Amino acid sequence: MNRTAVGRPVAWLLGAWGAGRLVLLLLVFRVVALPGADVTTDVSVIYQGWFEVLRQGTFPLDDVTWQYPPAAALAILSPAVLPFLGYASAFFALACLADLAVLALLVSAGLRPGRSLCGAGVWVAGLPLLGPTAYARYDVMVTAVAVAALLTAARHPRAAGALAGFGAMLKVWPALLLLGAVRRRTWAAAALTAASVAALFALAMPGAFAFLTFQRDRGTEVESLGALVFHVARHFGWQGQVLLNYGSVEFLGPYVGAVSTAALGLTAAAFGWLLLWRLRARRFLPHTLADAAFTAVLMFTVTSRVISPQYLVWLIGVAAVCLGYRAGRMALPTWLLLAAALVTTVEFPLCFGNVVASDRYGVGLLVLRNGLLLAAALLAARRLWRDSVMPPAAAPVPSQTPHTKATADAS
Repeated sequence: MNRTAVGRPVAWLLGAWGAGRLVLLLLVFRVVALPGADVTTDVSVIYQGWFEVLRQGTFPLDDVTWQYPPAAALAILSPAVLPFLGYASAFFALACLADLAVLALLVSAGLRPGRSLCGAGVWVAGLPLLGPTAYARYDVMVTAVAVAALLTAARHPRAAGALAGFGAMLKVWPALLLLGAVRRRTWAAAALTAASVAALFALAMPGAFAFLTFQRDRGTEVESLGALVFHVARHFGWQGQVLLNYGSVEFLGPYVGAVSTAALGLTAAAFGWLLLWRLRARRFLPHTLADAAFTAVLMFTVTSRVISPQYLVWLIGVAAVCLGYRAGRMALPTWLLLAAALVTTVEFPLCFGNVVASDRYGVGLLVLRNGLLLAAALLAARRLWRDSVMPPAAAPVPSQTPHTKATADAS
């Protein structure tokens, strides 16, 4: 491939990335304000409050909204590397740099033999669909670590494992990237890294694992799949409430515990299916690791008690890696994901009031968004199974010509 043929699509990607990210920066800096809730307050109020506590050498022990593994402290403290900016401004700038790092990784990988720049295109187009939420949470930083882990796995399995282990200490879900790993070195590096990071924080800062209790006590958040039960039930006299609880807007009242337990049961069932797939899988192709990770994160997201908008940042990043392989099978699930991302921005922040009120428009948005995610998860699971478990289709037997039939008869 000559330099011109390579340079043009890369230039287009960079131009599109620059335009899309300019819009995101205008949104998070409130130069352009969208209707609905101001999503940047999580950074300017909550994150900055945690920053003040963490810099004293302890975790926010009395704040139930702190529900993250210990290495998340590094993301919250990261704006300190830009002391000439205010906390929120520095955070948004670092989020943009993490976004650019993901693009660089995807472009570099996409130029290799058997790869495609389609993955970079998914990242460029997909992240802005989430609006200001993309930069107003630290999930884009975690996604950068996850993408690096997936893209380095083939050549540097130990480094990939270390990145996945570190990512799990940032926000748990990157542990799912190991599902399709076949080299013991990858698993060993992940376990060693995660254990080392956990031990370091446990020794250095009090309350490193307080998040486990806070996460356990969460209920059913209004955007989750299970919440649809109560959105509908409110129209038939269900006597419950929608309140800010453990840092998110949740349903509280009769049967909420049962639905939350059912969601955990669905998550367990999803992990059971993933374990069955891992035991039955026979073909591990170059794209299988990414496809398995995408399927696992989709299942985790759909069955979660909390399908927050920022969860889709993870999915877009992993989907981008999948589409970076020409032989990958996740194109249609990715299109469904991108559609869900667009609906998510309409649902939050634009029309979150409708969702909280459980009116028909809000419920309709949730049904559409969660339905798209559920369809993507089921389709991804089916494609992963067919690609790696089911035997390849038998080659068709060529029809016999009169000459070949005569030769066969003569023998």
